[in-house]
Amino acid sequence: MASLKIKIVKILNEIRPEFDFSEPIDNFIEVGMLDSFDVVTLVTSLDEEFKISIDGVDILPENFATLECIVDLLKKYVDK
Repeated sequence: MASLKIKIVKILNEIRPEFDFSEPIDNFIEVGMLDSFDVVTLVTSLDEEFKISIDGVDILPENFATLECIVDLLKKYVDK
């Protein structure tokens, strides 16, 4: 799981290098670290990195609010 988090942080840092996504943050979206375009970019990057396809029904702000939320979402697809 640690390697999963490292990969996600790397992708997040590529999308928004001005922020430190490895720090505990209550909600990336609420604090302005990610906007809707960033989430779409993140979904595309995660799909490519992990060879998955995240369903549209899972592309909700709450699934991308924190690093832990993103990890939980990915587990749903990576463990298949």
